[in-house]
Amino acid sequence: MKRGSFSLAVFALSAGLAVSSASAQQWHGGDHRGNGHANPQAHPAEPERGPQGYNRMDRPSGTEARPQQFDRHAYNHNFSADRGYHIGPYHAPRGFAYRRWSYGQVLPRYYWGQQYWLNEYWLFGLDVPPVGLEWVRYGPDALLIDTRTGEVVQVVYGRFF
Repeated sequence: MKRGSFSLAVFALSAGLAVSSASAQQWHGGDHRGNGHANPQAHPAEPERGPQGYNRMDRPSGTEARPQQFDRHAYNHNFSADRGYHIGPYHAPRGFAYRRWSYGQVLPRYYWGQQYWLNEYWLFGLDVPPVGLEWVRYGPDALLIDTRTGEVVQVVYGRFF
């Protein structure tokens, strides 16, 4: 590279770094004039408002009142989901290999720890679980299990993508 070309390249590089540094300062906390000093009193934080264009999804009434007793035969079903939900990746225990469970089988304990419970079951169109039962996510499926024994009481296949 010629000496003049080298000097020009060094100048262009240093000018580019200066511009990106100023841009970064403005982007990361500078005010709208670009002087780098944000005035926290100019725009104080305010309470978050509700979402615009739709009603916030609140827990429906009645979901906190879990049935004390239940008719097991009324729950013993394996359903195919009528719709699915995206709720993020399923973080399975080590050694996980998908298996299709059905009611009456016993799910191993490490698949129904509290990290797999679907506490907001109403968001996914699942029934209110009776006392002692919980909905858990098992891969793409929702399983209603007995938290004392791990027995699968009901399954909704394909509830999650």
